[in-house]
Amino acid sequence: MSAIGYVGLGTMGGRMAGRLLGLGHQVYGTNRTRAKADPLAERGLIWCDTPRAAAAAAPVVFSMVTDDDALAAITSGPDGILAGLTPGKLYIDMSTVSPTASSRLGEQVRATGAHMLAAPVSGSVRAVDAGSLAIIVGGDTAPFDQAEPLLRQLGTQVTHVGDNAQALLLKLAINDSLAVQLLAFSEGVLLAERGGVDREKAIEVMLGSAVGSPSLRARAGFLLDPLADAWFDVALMQKDIRLALAAAAPSGLALPAATVADGVLTRARDLGYADRDIAVMIEVLGRAAPS
Repeated sequence: MSAIGYVGLGTMGGRMAGRLLGLGHQVYGTNRTRAKADPLAERGLIWCDTPRAAAAAAPVVFSMVTDDDALAAITSGPDGILAGLTPGKLYIDMSTVSPTASSRLGEQVRATGAHMLAAPVSGSVRAVDAGSLAIIVGGDTAPFDQAEPLLRQLGTQVTHVGDNAQALLLKLAINDSLAVQLLAFSEGVLLAERGGVDREKAIEVMLGSAVGSPSLRARAGFLLDPLADAWFDVALMQKDIRLALAAAAPSGLALPAATVADGVLTRARDLGYADRDIAVMIEVLGRAAPS
């Protein structure tokens, strides 16, 4: 197999690095908090002190971080990824960041002679472990062709959609739809429940109807039995909703449903639910409308 650098070993990035290790790749990794890398090091990950070192150690380097600021922190400066890139290397960023930040980073990567792909992912931690992520790829065709076999070890749906910005816009569109769909479903469940219908029965009937999408089927159980460890927490979803709202603004596109979802997520954070799974929105709605 091949040598791979991985920067950002959090909830998703750590699992992806672990999957690559399990498939026989030699992974050179780093993370802001070293303790998160320790379980991977026990499986063979080689620790690098800086993102630059991880990028320099392998022909392909991945990154997965939370937001624009975190991406700038791992890529810029003397110890950043950009400093470790040389002509011909391939850098694949899987973070969900603003389209503008990804496009700007792509230009910086090109200036080093290396290639960049934006490859945000859709799917839960279970999808990472199963290698069944949906990966939305932006960038030039040649580096995509080079990366596709490797990306297919992480995801079953790997789609090249255009440039970096277009890949991020599609990822934001997915998360906008996910939040709005779950919010509307939660609202419907509460409507039935306040009328005397058992919540479990309401969920069963609604999932069997035309509104029962795959994402709702995967998450509806959390409206009955909340997750101890979030699949997708409130803080991260609100970050993505706000990125979507900001991306829509220059074209004059209104996102009224996203605006409502943003308000509910703000209320969730005010209640101390920032780290809870977004299924907690049903609790927020329930608090707003006393029975």
